[in-house]
Amino acid sequence: MNLVKNLLKIVVNVPQKSQIHSTAALAANSFNYGPRKWEAYNKTIFPPEEGISRPAYVCHVKKNIRYSPKKMWYVACLVRGMSVDEAVKQLSFVLKKGAKDVKNAILEAQKLAVEQHNVEFKSNLWVAESFVGKAKYFKGIRRHARKRIGEVEYKHCHYFVRLEEGPPPANYYPADLTPEQQLDKWMDQMRKRRVTGSL
Repeated sequence: MNLVKNLLKIVVNVPQKSQIHSTAALAANSFNYGPRKWEAYNKTIFPPEEGISRPAYVCHVKKNIRYSPKKMWYVACLVRGMSVDEAVKQLSFVLKKGAKDVKNAILEAQKLAVEQHNVEFKSNLWVAESFVGKAKYFKGIRRHARKRIGEVEYKHCHYFVRLEEGPPPANYYPADLTPEQQLDKWMDQMRKRRVTGSL
C-alpha cells in the first residue's frame, strides 16, 4: 500500500510542460510585446479649437515581420505620400517579400480607420507616415568546412504606418533647394535654436 502511495506522489509532482526550464519556455513567457507607443497615439484626445479642422488619422503597426529592416525600408519609402488605393495598387506589383506585409498593414489600418475612427469614406485616406523599426534578431550557426562555424542572423522588423484623412499632397517631399537656399535655411535654424540651460 505504501509503495502505491509513493508512486502516486511521484506522478502528481511531475512538473508540467510549461514549468520545465528551457529557452523555448523563457521565450514564450518573456513580456516583450513589441512597440506600444505608436498605437497609443490613436487614444489622443485634442481640445476643441475654433477655426481649426483637424483631419482624422489612424496609427497602426505590424510587429515582428520576418524580414530585414534594411530591405523593408525601400518598400516603406515607396508608399509615402500616396493615397491608400494607389499604395495598395503599387504594392501588388512590387517583387519584394516585404511588400505583402506592408500591403496587409495598410489595409488593416484602413479598416481600423473606418470602424473605430469615424472615417466616412475608406478611399479618402493617404499614407502620411511609413517607416520601419528594428525588431528581434536571432543568431544561428552555419557549418563550414574543416569543422569551422559561421554565424547567421535571423532578422525581424516592425512596420509603422499612419493614415490621414483627405487627399494626398501634390509634393510629399519638399522641393529641391539651391545650395544658397540650403545655407540660408541652415543658418536660420541655427539662429532660432535655444541653448539648453541658457537664460
